[in-house]
This record gives sequence, structure tokens and C-alpha cells, in this order.
Amino acid sequence: MRPPIQLVYLICFNIFLEKCICKSEPDQVLSITISTQEHVDTVQNLTSNNETELWQPASPIYITTNSEVHLYIQSTSVEFVTELLRKHGITYRILLENTPALIEMQTKNDSSDPRSGGVFYERYHSLEDIYYWINKTKQDHSDMVKVILIGSSSEKRPLYVLKLSGRRDEVKRAMWIDCGIHADCFGADLNRNFDANWCTKGASDNPCDPTYCGQFPESEPETQAVARFLRSHKDTVKLYLSIHSYSQMLLFPYSCSYDEIPNHNELFEVVKEASTKIRRYYRTNYKYGPGAKTIYLAPGGSDDWAYNFGIKYSFTFELQDRGRYGFLLPPSFIPQACNEALLATKIIALHVIKKLNEELP
Repeated sequence: MRPPIQLVYLICFNIFLEKCICKSEPDQVLSITISTQEHVDTVQNLTSNNETELWQPASPIYITTNSEVHLYIQSTSVEFVTELLRKHGITYRILLENTPALIEMQTKNDSSDPRSGGVFYERYHSLEDIYYWINKTKQDHSDMVKVILIGSSSEKRPLYVLKLSGRRDEVKRAMWIDCGIHADCFGADLNRNFDANWCTKGASDNPCDPTYCGQFPESEPETQAVARFLRSHKDTVKLYLSIHSYSQMLLFPYSCSYDEIPNHNELFEVVKEASTKIRRYYRTNYKYGPGAKTIYLAPGGSDDWAYNFGIKYSFTFELQDRGRYGFLLPPSFIPQACNEALLATKIIALHVIKKLNEELP
């Protein structure tokens, strides 16, 4: 009988998971329908205003005809923006108009100790609480959990990996999971900073652009830490998974080009199965396919780099929702979003285990 295949879940929390939003004004999020090239030009110009923030797509260069744009607007600019849209005959609707309440829902904790109680996993947490959780998990499950410092962020905060294993002996096959990799209004977009068609079409060399690719591949300490760790575990990590939000998609390489990877059909069928089962059990629709063809060109992504590095099972999840709440998803949605991601992860992991077992002598 063959020995069971062991998986190590490697989770990298970076500084961008911590947000501090202290505004209380009634900002709005609009869904804008783009119908003509004039609309494209008008909305692209709008996004250059520092009182707006483009939620979708990731950059003004992705705004095209027959598309939908999600734009966050500060209260002081709402009247100006909506009047401009009406003047140019651009259709829009309000997605969110009570943003302070949603922000408060993300940042408040009802209990005296936000780290205790059964609802810990149904809330958003500060980076301090996440560090606390990492250490507590290590203490509570010392036989399974090891905390590894892999570097520090651009703000000199520690970057940790949690190594999870069911046995103390050496693990031969592992899965990596990371979360929260994108930049949050400053610095380079880490998901444009890996060496995968770096800074080509779909990324920007402008430091003020949300898709800024950095000065060179792996210029950012967070990117360096992840790449260095994976290089040192090249023969162990067989599955790479990066979790993002939002838009409800299950993606695989390539995002950096329209080329089709050699095992395209295999990965397509896996994410198709995951999407089907999510829809069956949770009645939530997830799009699926290669990144560039499913969303848009996005060079420098971690999943493409991991795939080219030799991890042939490489995926990106875009979690809930499709724009109703976007980046201000209420905490009540967390459990189902986690269950959907867990189901997809389980389906993919079991497929990889099966394939690896077939390759055993």
C-alpha cells in the first residue's frame, strides 16, 4: 500500500491585510456602463481624480466599450462626477451609498476581546490580531504547526508562513496558499512584480498607477520573500493557490499572455468542476478559465511565475462578490465565502493528490 500523500498548507499574511479607514463621510460607489469610446475616454479621465478610486477593473487601461466600471467616489466629488456622467449620457447606478456603515461593520468588534469566542472567523481583523492568531495556532497545535519567518515587508513588519503538517517526519509534497497580495493605495502592485512577462501590456511603469509593476522584477521585499521561499522548496511545493477579491472567479495561467499552457485542458476541467459544485451547494456562480482570457492581461502575477517555475498546478481565486459590496463585503458574508473557497481548494487538492499518486513508481 502506498503511503498517504501529505500536504503542507503554507499561508503568507502580508501587511496589506491591515487597513485603517477613518473617514465618516457618505462616499458612494457607482456602477458605470461604458457603451462608446467617448464614454471610455470620459471615465478614464475621471479616474485620474484623486477623490475617486477605481475598484473594477484594476486599471483605467482596462476600461473598454461594453463593459462595467465600479468607481469609489469621495463625498466631495459625488455631485461633480454624477453631473459629468449625465452630461455625457453615461448610464450609472449607485451600488453603495452608505459606505461609513459598511466600513464600521468591517472594523468593529462586538466582544470585549475580539480574539476570543466562536465568531473569530466571522469578522475582519487587524494585523495585530492576525499575528496573535498565528502565535495561538502554533501554541494550540504545536504538533502540526510551525511558524517560519520568511522576511519583512516594506514597512519592516514580519512576514510569516504557517507550515501545517499531519506528521513530524519530512513532508515530500506541499501546497502553498497566500492571501492579500495586492497593493493598497501605495507601493507596487505585488501581483505585477513577479518575473512573468514583467511590466508588459497590462501593467504600468508609473508609480502612481494601481498596476505599477515596480522598478524591476522582485523589486519589493514581499515578492522577494515569497519567491525566495518557493525557490528553496522547489521539489516540495506541487500546488500554488493565491486568494484575492473580488469578482467570483477561479483562474489559472496564463494571465500574463494569451498563450495556452500545456496542461490547459486539465486545469480547465478542474476549475469547471469546482465552479459547478460551488453553484450546486451554495448557489453562487463563479466564472472560470485562464486569467488573460477570463478577465484581462495582467503580467507579473504570482500564479504565472509559480507555473513557469515548475508548479504546474497554479491557481488564483477571486472571492465574493461580483460588485454589490465589492471591497466592503459585510462580515456576514465571510462564512459562505470561506466555505466556497474551501470547497474549491479541496476539489483541486484531491485532483493533485490523485495525479501525484499516479506518478509514483
